[in-house]
Amino acid sequence: MIYDGHAYCFPDLRGDGGFERREDFQKHLQLGIAQHFQPVWKKNDRTPSDNSGLADPKKGWSFGGLKKVDFRAGSNGRFEWTVDGEDFVKQYTPPSLSDMSYPADRLIAEMDYAGVDRALLHRTPYLGIGNEFIGNCVRAYPDRLQGLAHVEEWKIQTEPDLSIKKLESAIKDFQLSGLQFLPDHLTLYDQTEDWTSPGFKPFWDALANYGIPIFITPSYNSLQGDTLDPFLEELRRISRWMDIYKDVPVVLTHGLGWRSFIQGNSVVIPEEVYEALPVDNPNFHMQVLFAIALGGLWEYPMLEIQPTLEELVERFGADRLQWGTDMPMVMRFYTYRQNLTHIKRVSSFLKESEIALITGGNIARLLGVEG
Repeated sequence: MIYDGHAYCFPDLRGDGGFERREDFQKHLQLGIAQHFQPVWKKNDRTPSDNSGLADPKKGWSFGGLKKVDFRAGSNGRFEWTVDGEDFVKQYTPPSLSDMSYPADRLIAEMDYAGVDRALLHRTPYLGIGNEFIGNCVRAYPDRLQGLAHVEEWKIQTEPDLSIKKLESAIKDFQLSGLQFLPDHLTLYDQTEDWTSPGFKPFWDALANYGIPIFITPSYNSLQGDTLDPFLEELRRISRWMDIYKDVPVVLTHGLGWRSFIQGNSVVIPEEVYEALPVDNPNFHMQVLFAIALGGLWEYPMLEIQPTLEELVERFGADRLQWGTDMPMVMRFYTYRQNLTHIKRVSSFLKESEIALITGGNIARLLGVEG
């Protein structure tokens, strides 16, 4: 079974994204685009530019740095904004997304063509919130898609009962298979309490009782400073959480912020990163999404990443690594089929049975899928 452990479907990004107020969705969307490494250019002549017109770079991961520049989702995968009469463009999704949406049938068509059997749908607020949309995608293709629940991180402490009800509904009503947790959205809403603290315990207890895995995206924004300490602390927090909830599988989405550790033509992960992770915990899993992070830097099939993958296999074992793509955004760089052949090429040092685990067996086992 070929199982993509990290894909997306989302509604028209020119709408409200499932938020009660469209302006709230716009804030998330503008910040997400402003923080992303995709290049910016002037619309009239394609002269390279930067994100400074969209958000104050000194404010970082904060709504407070957003500028009023008529930010908008355009068409053909583009986002646009206007500064002093000049229009700027960032191509975040592929140009093929003409209507700025990515419904389930479009993903299924790509899966069919690439030879991918199943995919797990992930969540992020700047692509929309609410579990009904993802639930409907899964309901339409129950033998091909599974999805992650999302509960607004910034409401878990302030509205614990409602948050638990949302989680319950996502699992029981929409048949979602895990929880997506984005801790950097706590700081975005000025919540500084450690998410392993007692204020979160009712929600985490509920999660543990449902017996589903949690997919955690650490704050990769913390890698933008002069020190690794904030990122390392986030990883240690995951280890502490796993010491409390020993039976809950944890998946680190995306991987380890590969772009931040480039040295020449390789990715070198510092030893202190591995020391901060629960490397020896059999319930800890890591996704390996190389193309979405590095496809704009290294050409297909990206053999530069093979030594890094070899080290990950040595540290975690092939049975705890999960291939994913970030579809459809990854098609900025590689086709879906290239994503699959890429991971097989850089895994060529492994046995066929181990490659099969990384390209689907591990995530299928975690989510209880037979095949």
